[in-house]
Amino acid sequence: QVQLVESGGGLVQAGGSLRLSCAASGRTFSRYYMGWFRQAPGKEREFVAAIRWSGGSTYYADSVKGRFTISRDNAKNTVDLQMNSLKPEDTAVYYCNAHRDGWAPDAGFGSWGQGTQVTVSS
Repeated sequence: QVQLVESGGGLVQAGGSLRLSCAASGRTFSRYYMGWFRQAPGKEREFVAAIRWSGGSTYYADSVKGRFTISRDNAKNTVDLQMNSLKPEDTAVYYCNAHRDGWAPDAGFGSWGQGTQVTVSS
């Protein structure tokens, strides 16, 4: 069974940076997309970024392109999200996601972590 555990959320001022990490376990992820989604209060969960475990291709929502970078560490089975130039509208609970790579990178199903809060103050 896939287990995903996020860490690294917190409070930061606008323009600052945070790094989220997701530790994955329970299976081999070579045929998976690993990614991040977020959900702000009163809004639906939305795609942020994904990386194909095999090959390392990356995908980003338009709202975070150029500011966020997703990466993976094969040896540690972790997926990180480096978030720079943060804006108040980035405030949300961020969820780690894993799903088979036969689906689209931004497919919102599969396995989820418990979420980590990111708050950006203006």
